[in-house]
Amino acid sequence: MQPFAGCAAVAGVGMTALSRESGRTELELAVEACRAACADAGIEPRDVDALLSYHMNDSAPVVQVARSLGMQRLGWHNDIAGGGTQAASILGDAAMLIHAGLARNIVIYRALNGRSGRRMNTASTGPQERYTYGLAGPIPLFALAATRYLHDTGLTAEHLHAVVAQSRDNAKANPRALRREPLELDEYLARPYVCTPLRTVDCCQETDGACALVVSGVLDGPRVQAVVRGGGPGCSSMDRAPDVTAIFSAYVAPMLWEASGMRPSDVDVALPYDAYSWLVPRQLEDFGLVERADLGPYLLERRHAWVNPHGGLLSEGYVHGLNNVAQAVRELRAGREVALVTGFGGSYGSAALLTK
Repeated sequence: MQPFAGCAAVAGVGMTALSRESGRTELELAVEACRAACADAGIEPRDVDALLSYHMNDSAPVVQVARSLGMQRLGWHNDIAGGGTQAASILGDAAMLIHAGLARNIVIYRALNGRSGRRMNTASTGPQERYTYGLAGPIPLFALAATRYLHDTGLTAEHLHAVVAQSRDNAKANPRALRREPLELDEYLARPYVCTPLRTVDCCQETDGACALVVSGVLDGPRVQAVVRGGGPGCSSMDRAPDVTAIFSAYVAPMLWEASGMRPSDVDVALPYDAYSWLVPRQLEDFGLVERADLGPYLLERRHAWVNPHGGLLSEGYVHGLNNVAQAVRELRAGREVALVTGFGGSYGSAALLTK
């Protein structure tokens, strides 16, 4: 067991409306989400003594957010450089602060204008990959890895459709979701490719919005049971990788089970980082939730309906994965026992287990 296991609770969640044009600054979005999370936890912003966020130079700095919240004294605070890899591991940063006695109530937030402002699909994949493979942005990079993964597993466009269509079905009852309409197979196949084999609907939403959590050592709520972070050569370093399909979960899944003392069968709701449709079966496989040989029928029979029950990043919206963590808290409050959440950044990332 990790020393901080169980000492931190996610006591509050808050979100703004999700949109494609917020008409507001990232600071305004962040402050609204943070205030909502504090209200949900039953505290005032003045009761917060640490503030954490992650970003890619596209958000409001923590000191500005603290000032706008009216926090007269700010303790430990960090703007963490990074994207989706941080979505789960930032829970570990908060839990370690609480375990060390450096904070009692911590607010974590992510705010971005990911559609009307800086769009994530234009981010650089780095000069090595760009020059070697002609990859301009993350979608071509991960499409290349997806092509190999589909070949290796025998999965087809029909299986990718099952992932996207189920996320839409799950989002139907979610008023926050940007995509709630059904998606039939013929409609899916008619959608244009961004980069084969990924069509427009295989890629997560581009979203304006903010999400915040209150992680506390003194309040009640779902517990942070285990958090791991790591990676290796894979789809982010294709020129060095024995397996270009190896995303972060291939490396962190064994770490998570060892750190937690738990098993895949303990998980009753999974919230994997679904930036692209093919990442869902890959993570189900890596975390031991579904055997590779069973993936095809598992997806076609929609047995993955328990995955991202709010619609995930594909259908609810994209707040760089923190909205999936917020949903994990809602699911545990509603009676689930163990939630798996993940953070993706290619072959590097993180994972966490939250318990009721």
